[in-house]
Amino acid sequence: MFYLSLIEHKMLLPPRLLNLPLQDAIKEELQNIFLDKVISKLGLCISIYDIRKIDGGFISPGEGASTYTVEFRMIVFRPFVGEIISAKLKESTADGLHLSLGFFDDINIPAGLIQKPSRHVPDPENRYKVLWVWEFNGEEFFVDGIDEIRFKVISVTYPPTPIEQQGEPFAPMVIIGSIDGDGLGPVSWWQ
Repeated sequence: MFYLSLIEHKMLLPPRLLNLPLQDAIKEELQNIFLDKVISKLGLCISIYDIRKIDGGFISPGEGASTYTVEFRMIVFRPFVGEIISAKLKESTADGLHLSLGFFDDINIPAGLIQKPSRHVPDPENRYKVLWVWEFNGEEFFVDGIDEIRFKVISVTYPPTPIEQQGEPFAPMVIIGSIDGDGLGPVSWWQ
């Protein structure tokens, strides 16, 4: 789920940071550049772990900022296919479930990957939403958002950045999951 990735990056260090020790100034600028951003095929950048090497320090004429090549390690979030993760319900629609880890919200469980047989019923508290119900041995089990939901990662995709954004905000990394299996779904189903 979390990886330590080695990255080499050429960066400009703004003059406003030159009053700090070099290592601290570079770390602050790297955090501004990378944290909470998704790098395609790498994952969501969580934290700068350490700085391994700093080269350069050249100031280009007319710039005022110094240029450095920095080798550093960063903690990234990138779940692997088949991994089991627990998340909270963000939204329940006729298309499926949308889950959140708190720091990452683009997790979708399509209707076809919910425990079978299941169906959705109108949510009595919100007429624009639905509740998913799994029927098992004559009992009904609801996905109501009270418990954490355990899901299996089916795919992790990095959609291409759209030229023009329309409608919903763009998600640079999307996780598709499944709760169709033993031990998956709200944790209370299995206690």
